[in-house]
Amino acid sequence: MNTVAEPTVIDAVDRAIIVATQKGLPLVARPYHAVAEQVGIAAEDVMSRMQRMLDHGIIRRIAAVPNHYALGYKANGMTVWDVADARIDELGRRVGELECVSHCYHRPRHLPDWSYNLFAMVHGHDRTEVEAQAQQIAELLGDACRGHEILYSTRILKKTGLRLGG
Repeated sequence: MNTVAEPTVIDAVDRAIIVATQKGLPLVARPYHAVAEQVGIAAEDVMSRMQRMLDHGIIRRIAAVPNHYALGYKANGMTVWDVADARIDELGRRVGELECVSHCYHRPRHLPDWSYNLFAMVHGHDRTEVEAQAQQIAELLGDACRGHEILYSTRILKKTGLRLGG
């Protein structure tokens, strides 16, 4: 029997919550209450609807997105690693848990030109700090790592996701 999962549909209230939060939660003591007031529902309903949308992949995450440059982190390095494929999941999880790593993910290799399959973004006040963080990652990876590089940011790109019209 071939079953296809029903797509999760958002209603007008979900859409209003997405529009109200897509540029960030309000910077107030009770942000979900502020969204609830804007949308016209209870704060508990905002929270449960957002959790349902997270659970179904309608929204990917609720997280703070710091401006590293404004916080004094001028050296931003995407560390790229050639990690043994058999250990990528285990080691990727461990690298992603490091305090110095803002995000970490697995990407396909493009041999023979690009052998790297694990990417981990780190931020430092200067390149020396980034290099020390890369050394910490290298020590964690140990002999499962066959090589790495640090690719430094050269300019700031505007980082936004999909925006719905209100």
